[in-house]
Amino acid sequence: MIKRWMQANAVFLAVLTAILASGCHSDTEQDKVRKVVHKVQQAAENKEIKQVLSHLSRTYKDPQGNNHDDIKNLLRYYFFRHAKVSVYIANLEARVEGSHATAAFQAVLSGRNKTEPTGDILPEALGAYNFDVTLARESGEWRIVSAKWDRSGEAPLDKTP
Repeated sequence: MIKRWMQANAVFLAVLTAILASGCHSDTEQDKVRKVVHKVQQAAENKEIKQVLSHLSRTYKDPQGNNHDDIKNLLRYYFFRHAKVSVYIANLEARVEGSHATAAFQAVLSGRNKTEPTGDILPEALGAYNFDVTLARESGEWRIVSAKWDRSGEAPLDKTP
């Protein structure tokens, strides 16, 4: 009887130790950068402009010539134009060097003009893009300071001379 009780306690302690050890895991800086990308993805799917912009630096500037307000207007246009927005992200890689980080990934963006399924297989708007995002630490948080994207299969667009 005592032997069984000791075995049960040993199993209980092993499980408890595993649970506590997993709870002590803290995110790496790469994990935090990935989370920013996924939070932006989720906010875009929910069409929450303020939430998307909360992850953008006020000093945002990209090679396409956009600043923070331009991205805000781009989001307004896209969210107004499409009743439903979907974002699928693949191959997300994050790198951190000091107070700067990069995230590279592919994203498939789609928009539907109807919220109810109508039996249509394809959305009204669909595009696959390659993204290279630069982030910086601002007030202890990772914020997007620049992003470069191009449509998959096309030459990159760059407005810089």
